[in-house]
Amino acid sequence: MTWTDPQRQAAFEAWLTDTAPAHQLDRASLRVASADASFRRYLRIDQNADLCWPTPAKSFIVMDAPPSHEDCKPFVTVAALLAAGGVHAPEVLAWHEAQGFMLLSDLGSRTYLSLLQSLDLASPTGFKLADTLYRDALGALVTLQGIQAEGQVPAYDRVLLRRELDLFPEWYVQRHCGVTLTETQSKQLEKIFELILKTCELQPMVLVHRDYHSRNLMLGTRPGAETALGAGRGTNPGVLDFQDAVWGPVTYDVVSLLRDAYIEWDEPQQIDWAARYWQQAKKAGVPVQDDFGLFWRDLEWMGLQRHLKVLGIFARLNHRDGKSGYLKDLPLVWRHAHHVAMRYSVLTPLARLLEQLAGVKAEDGYTF
Repeated sequence: MTWTDPQRQAAFEAWLTDTAPAHQLDRASLRVASADASFRRYLRIDQNADLCWPTPAKSFIVMDAPPSHEDCKPFVTVAALLAAGGVHAPEVLAWHEAQGFMLLSDLGSRTYLSLLQSLDLASPTGFKLADTLYRDALGALVTLQGIQAEGQVPAYDRVLLRRELDLFPEWYVQRHCGVTLTETQSKQLEKIFELILKTCELQPMVLVHRDYHSRNLMLGTRPGAETALGAGRGTNPGVLDFQDAVWGPVTYDVVSLLRDAYIEWDEPQQIDWAARYWQQAKKAGVPVQDDFGLFWRDLEWMGLQRHLKVLGIFARLNHRDGKSGYLKDLPLVWRHAHHVAMRYSVLTPLARLLEQLAGVKAEDGYTF
């Protein structure tokens, strides 16, 4: 455990001293669990086995979120919404709002991504496990989207969508690639942004996690989880990193999962999972588009908004925040964005721009 701020370390020690007895925490077991793209970090701590005997000792997660950089109130609000709606999210057990320390239930350390990366996806057994994971994740997403949270989370409106799109020219084009757009390119990009915004605004609205992908879904620690998975049965994945949830387009979280920034699936498989989700969502009363073709088109355009944003975010994490680890994921995000830009004729200028930025030759694509 390392601290750069002695005062914050002292505040944490005092908070942990006050919190430990109620949950029988073993302070000596405290260790780093993970960090994310924000200023938050996560620690894991165990119960004292002697104090909780004969009940088996559990582990917990401690969130360290400096109030000067992070507001924990949205996390607490959304955690309660998800739990009440039947989504397997961490339970907030203790929270010092003024100092930004929180004790959470532990959903385990095995992410979907780590499990997927350990599988031989070319083998029937490996793919069966992956297919079970994705069907389970999409089922949990249908549950999440059924939660009526309008007015309780921010609206994913035009202003926010546009602010995200603007990260692409500012951080990816200019800062990362060192390219200054010509007047013609700027006008073309502006027209494309407007088309994206209009497509997104017209979609049915639901609760949107906003980062629903393989790094934020957990296999969990419940007994029999891996056995159930191996037998092709769902495990109701643990859901993390939901504090930025909004009320927005129904396709957003679907494309976040199927066109992940960290693992790639071919398009026929994406369509298969999307169709299964669409059928399940319709049965559950989630307001998806009546026609699957329209749903898929909206999903692609929503994904384009997300992937242009992520190109900007990953570049910003490197250049502003010194987090270079995300640069290795830029090529996959670029491919996702380019794939859609090549498909629709009105997006051809964006395809050419992406090719210029990546230093690749233009390719013919099929368009609509």
